[in-house]
Amino acid sequence: MDLCVTIKGVSFILQTGLGILGNAVVLLAYASLSSETKLLPVDTILCHLAFANLLLLLTRCVPQTMTVFGLRDLLSDPGCKVVIYAYRVSRALSVCITCMLSVFQMVTIASAGPRLSRLKPALPSLVYPTFAGLWLLNMAVCIAAPFFSTAPRNGTIPAFTLNLGFCHVNFKDHLSYVINGVAVSGRDFAFVALMVGSSGYILFLLHCHSKQVKGIRRSRGGGTETRAAKTVLALVVLYVVFFGIDNVIWIYMLTVSKVSPLVADMRVFFSSCYASLSPYFIISSNKKVTGKIVCSAEREQPLVDTQDSNDK
Repeated sequence: MDLCVTIKGVSFILQTGLGILGNAVVLLAYASLSSETKLLPVDTILCHLAFANLLLLLTRCVPQTMTVFGLRDLLSDPGCKVVIYAYRVSRALSVCITCMLSVFQMVTIASAGPRLSRLKPALPSLVYPTFAGLWLLNMAVCIAAPFFSTAPRNGTIPAFTLNLGFCHVNFKDHLSYVINGVAVSGRDFAFVALMVGSSGYILFLLHCHSKQVKGIRRSRGGGTETRAAKTVLALVVLYVVFFGIDNVIWIYMLTVSKVSPLVADMRVFFSSCYASLSPYFIISSNKKVTGKIVCSAEREQPLVDTQDSNDK
């Protein structure tokens, strides 16, 4: 097997395996916590973020990994349409929910002015309607994706085609190709700008106003809110870094009529890094999730020890 193919294959296997495992653990931990106590809004958002990232990995990285190792004809035309649509929606949800997380956390730790004093108590009731709105928005925005998606055909690849390996996304001409790219990037940049702005305000509260931060820490739940804010900031920085790399490659892809499979693979890898790494940031920084994982491991250990003793 070619060395380049081996490196790509191993990279995708590690990224996909670790990402699916991490997001599944976060989902299971929050599911267990929700049966014992009511989740805070930030925890509910983190749980939904893990679900969106898990869906992204399943619909993009799993078929991509199989294609890298030479598996062909994985999906038919209808299969490609469903998988590409699910991927587009989950990718959009990933950025939207990260933005939502940043905005909700900003409102949570901000000083209670006349407007925020009414908004803060309503935050828990706004979480699920916001989820519904984001799902409907992104399902509507991404509705055109299935119409351009087909299974790979034998022969030459037409111009203005995104070759994903397991599926092709065919555009009629350069104009539709560029319009699609600008629309997707424009939506992402809008949410990233809002995300960065709210995160900057969180930094302003946490680091530029030490007296205010001390007051927040002394207040009821302040320590928890501060730790949650730092988790949000870490996730935002992680997303912005990989978003930047992803869009540099995407802008290059918009300037050429035929995209090299290697370039497409690089974009898939970097655009999926956030989905793979974010659950480990959540696990390492969230004491409730970490505690639930440790408790589950400790409950399993006596069962294993008892089974070993019986075997002896």
